[in-house]
Amino acid sequence: MKKTILLLLAFLAVSACHKPAAQYNNPVINENAPDPTVIRGDDGAFYLFATQRQGNIPIYRSDNLVDWEFTGWAFDRNDRPHLVEGAGYWAPDIQKVGDRYILYFSNGVWDGHWESGIACAESESITGPYRYAHILIPSPESGVRNSIDQNFFSDGGKNYMAWGSFYGIYLIELSEDGRTVGQPFDRKIQIAGNAYEGSYIHKHDGKYYLFASIGTCCEGLRSRYTLVVGRSDALEGPYTDRHGNPMLSNFHEILVSGDNFVRGPGHCSEIITDDAGQDWIIYHGYDADDPDAGRKAWLDRVDWVDGWPVMAGSVPRSGDAPYFKY
Repeated sequence: MKKTILLLLAFLAVSACHKPAAQYNNPVINENAPDPTVIRGDDGAFYLFATQRQGNIPIYRSDNLVDWEFTGWAFDRNDRPHLVEGAGYWAPDIQKVGDRYILYFSNGVWDGHWESGIACAESESITGPYRYAHILIPSPESGVRNSIDQNFFSDGGKNYMAWGSFYGIYLIELSEDGRTVGQPFDRKIQIAGNAYEGSYIHKHDGKYYLFASIGTCCEGLRSRYTLVVGRSDALEGPYTDRHGNPMLSNFHEILVSGDNFVRGPGHCSEIITDDAGQDWIIYHGYDADDPDAGRKAWLDRVDWVDGWPVMAGSVPRSGDAPYFKY
């Protein structure tokens, strides 16, 4: 009897430590939150920044990647940056560089391909306000038409930025503090062709993965955005599909495409690893039943099979939620 009780207690203890994950339902942000970027704060919570709404960059907070709460705006309403005439604040990328948070964002003008540029602002607090905004990569000086959709990446003690939208994806080294470009623009490297935007670089098991989006992003139910990926042995490339065909020639692997549930899924966030070692990603897409709400945020699981990221292929309606210890 005593042995039975001990076994039962042991079973209950194990069950408590490894209880089944809670379920989540998509979308995880049920309102317009395009081009998400996610960072984990020193408080253990996650913070998501999205393309502008009401003339400012919205910030959301979550403890579990599932339940998000709007917490405020990146810029002080009375001190918003005006760097490019008629530009909006698109595709933010939040990073902690040293002891400060840097918010990179596209100062984009629709169809203003040579007017747009990439800017950054900084704050001591993850929730801002973000100040000292300045243009980091202007389209004319960089020689890259439509210089938007930036992604900061740190590797080997150096900082880099990938950027571009349908006129090539490029890579350049940044300064140590991440506030300026660290080399002349003529030393930039093209790493992908003209089919892509919304790039994001991720390193896994010593290899580099270039996530990007193809197709139309912003046409409601007609949107054809699709999330794709290529892989390389080096940061500078060449990035290829599984068969060795180069992304410079617009070859890639498809990760997620639209269906009758979600249209135009793409422009992913950073990959976030939960406390069970599972990888997750967030991207935007149109809810087929509510397209007028804009591009909502959807959560998806990323698995690794034979050295490649694998996703469900279409946006999941629900699933086991990420696991985090509290």
